[in-house]
Amino acid sequence: MRIAFIGLGNMGGPMALNLMKAGHSLVVHDVRKETAAPHLERGATWADSPRAAAPGGELILTSLPGPPEVEAVALGENGIIHGAAPGAIYADLSTGSPSVIRRIHALFEAKGVHVLDAPVSGGVWGARSGKLQVMVGGDEKLFRQIKPALEAIGDKVGLMGDIGSGTIAKLVHNMIGICTRQVVAEAFTLGVKAGVRPEALLAAVKGGSFGQGLLLTQVLPEIVFKGDFDTVRFALRLARKDLGLATELARECNVPMEMAALAEQTLVEALARGWGDKDFSAPFMIQEERAGVRVRT
Repeated sequence: MRIAFIGLGNMGGPMALNLMKAGHSLVVHDVRKETAAPHLERGATWADSPRAAAPGGELILTSLPGPPEVEAVALGENGIIHGAAPGAIYADLSTGSPSVIRRIHALFEAKGVHVLDAPVSGGVWGARSGKLQVMVGGDEKLFRQIKPALEAIGDKVGLMGDIGSGTIAKLVHNMIGICTRQVVAEAFTLGVKAGVRPEALLAAVKGGSFGQGLLLTQVLPEIVFKGDFDTVRFALRLARKDLGLATELARECNVPMEMAALAEQTLVEALARGWGDKDFSAPFMIQEERAGVRVRT
């Protein structure tokens, strides 16, 4: 496949190399030409701008820092929109904005150029090894058309839904990872300050019945997606008791616990609704009410 690849940074550079290893022909561009040296050595062609890179590309890929850069590269004076041929597919691999990619989609559609969002996850190691998750939003036929190329950069390539859905999935993915780190920071500073070695805490967290993998493998698909909060795996009243004991210990040890305190207040609200004998996942319904949506299959 003839591919134009724009953005050869820590993620984009290795992804472009993997596409070349898979036999694709690349035209490349970056604001720093020196980043293209490994690609040019392997036979890629250099373009002086995104606009110059786009012509002849069956697939145009961008890997950029964020929405402002994506807008500039896609829509700017020397942007892809001015060079892409009708029928070409533009897929953005960046972590960006659903509203921005949808606006780009509409503008490109008027030019006869197709657009998908395809953000990736897996970090620099995944980019180098070709073991990224690729979350695609857009038309299914177009997805299937470029999936073989995307499989050169990722081993988990999936369609999330309509245009923008890939970006939404990536933002949710990152939000969970970022916020979970803060919860873990609160928990481990509490445990260590209260007198437990960090290695022992890690073993306890990994080996206990609340192992974090259960949230994704059991709680969401078996409880939340089915709305089955009445089958009790662990009673809400007991969860509130345990979390209360943890925040009490935090006060004794002078450990700030902002995330835990917020969670505790939601549990208290759930108890006030008479949900004490429901499963301790029941407060999920409070968040659904606040958001105005139900998470069900």
